[in-house]
Amino acid sequence: MSIKIKQLPETERPYEKMELYGEKALSNAELLAIIIKTGTKEESSIVVAQKLLSMNTSTANNLDFLKEITLSELMRIKGIGKVKALQLKAVCELAKRMSTPLNYQKVKIKKPEDIVTLLMEEMRLEKQEIVKLVILNNKNQIIKIKKVAQGGINSVNMSYKDILAEPIKVQAPKIILVHNHPSGDSTPSRADIEITKRIFEIAQLFNIELLDHIVIGNGNFTSIISKILTKDGEI
Repeated sequence: MSIKIKQLPETERPYEKMELYGEKALSNAELLAIIIKTGTKEESSIVVAQKLLSMNTSTANNLDFLKEITLSELMRIKGIGKVKALQLKAVCELAKRMSTPLNYQKVKIKKPEDIVTLLMEEMRLEKQEIVKLVILNNKNQIIKIKKVAQGGINSVNMSYKDILAEPIKVQAPKIILVHNHPSGDSTPSRADIEITKRIFEIAQLFNIELLDHIVIGNGNFTSIISKILTKDGEI
């Protein structure tokens, strides 16, 4: 039988520990235990939290798996009912939204990393390939970011018309393409490189400069134009 929370020294109980030392002093299990709140007759909320953490099948020792876990999977754990499962999913969604800037407009892009900072958390765990278009003004400030295509696990069809329609309409001088690789590996395919070249050429006909095409993986990225085609690292 596991030790109950009340049987722990006060300085080791999640709530008291957080109050005394701050949230950074808590382990992942202890933080989850605060959200789960109560355990079962046999197990404490910390033990329930540890069982939840054991569902991580990835080699990475992080909490990304919680974003993808379903309500039904959560509810298979004894001690997590429908309400607690919904609370956990709500916390995950809040965390995702907190990592996404509320307003992209007027953000100035100086290098590929600036775009990656904006879109990594939003795109790195997507299960399908998604293409986003970043529309910029002459000062490299973001006017708009929009999704222009969505595909499957391994590919996506990029339409030149869908990509360039908005920039042409608003007479935007510069654009950046961004798409993700659900595999987690940002290495661009030959098709990725070829379509980048083609879009670059077509955009020039409308006096639009394709500054870059960035491929986002899980925690990594590749800048096709600045790293592969020109290799100067600047936008």
